[in-house]
Parts: sequence; C-alpha cells; structure tokens
Amino acid sequence: MAEIITKMLFLFAVIDPLGSVPVYLEATKQLDGKHKKKVAIRASLVAFVILLFFIVVGQIILEGMEITLHAFQISGGVILFLFALTMIFGEGKPQSEKHRITDYRHVTVFPLAIPSIASPGAIMAVVLLTDNHIYSIQQQAMTTFLVLLVVLLTMAILLTANLVQRRIGEYGITVISKVMGLILASYAVQSILTGLRDFFIVL
Repeated sequence: MAEIITKMLFLFAVIDPLGSVPVYLEATKQLDGKHKKKVAIRASLVAFVILLFFIVVGQIILEGMEITLHAFQISGGVILFLFALTMIFGEGKPQSEKHRITDYRHVTVFPLAIPSIASPGAIMAVVLLTDNHIYSIQQQAMTTFLVLLVVLLTMAILLTANLVQRRIGEYGITVISKVMGLILASYAVQSILTGLRDFFIVL
C-alpha cells in the first residue's frame, strides 16, 4: 500500500495537473464552454495514449539499443533532475508553456497533451517505473492504472479549471509546481544513487 501511495504521489508530482490549469485556460480562452470541455477531455486522452505507448515500448527501445539498467537509471535520473530544476528555478510550468501557444485552433495536442500533461519528465518517469528488470507485470499494470488515475484527475481539474484558478490563483499554482519539482528532484537523485550503487556492486 505504501508503495502505491509513493508511486501515486510521484506521478502526481511529475505530471503536475495543477500546473496545467493556467496553460489550459490560456489555450482555450477563445473557445466557448462546450469546446473547452472537449479540449480538456481530448488532451487528457491523447496524453494517456502517449504515456501508455512509452510504458509498452520504452523498454523494447532501450533493450534494442543495448542500454544497461544501470545506465538507464543514471541517465533517467539525470534527465528527471534537470527537468525538476526547471520546475524549481525556472519561470515555472504555467508561464513557460503558455508562451508556446501560437495557434489557438490546435491546442489539444500541443501544448496541452504534450508537453503540459505528457511532459518529457512524465515520459521518462513512466519508463523508469515500468522497467522489466525491476518491476513485475503486476507492478507495471498497477503503475499503468495509477497513470490513468492521475490523467483522469488532471482531466477533472481541467474541467473545473476556472474554479481552481479562482481558489488557488496562478501564484499558488506556481508555488505548488515548484514543490512538485522538489519531490521529483529527490526521486531523480535516488535513481542516480541506486544506479551508481548497483553498477559498482556488479564491478
């Protein structure tokens, strides 16, 4: 149970549903209520399909390239750590991704589905959490289910984005995103340390 809660919190941190709220509001500001809901639902579904794709084929790609588990743990940890640093010290997820919106007619896939929901950090995280050398099929299935839950939660938050924005405010959302970045950085460092430890044990 503790492992499930830990994974759930980690996935919540790396996907950062609250951080997508200002991006969603900016991306859909020219749409009516009906189309805003469609964008929220479609973007969440597209994001889940993208994450599911990497859950299924991520391991195959890595093994095809003959990348060792230790190398992947270390490199994955470094990438997640750098991603976390941008969340902590950068201008923040909401601001950086709002600046990427240039075409308000096609915002479902970019920047909402990717990189706002299915971010590079989220993609790397789901591949790490479903590594065949570490996790059983049952554990990987549970991780996939947790990813679905977090994406559904993201969808629910986006559907009530105006309320969330009024209650928390964009400043509050930015603060929460930075806290999520700190959690992600901690996990990334742990992944690096585990990879280094296992590598030297093998040697």
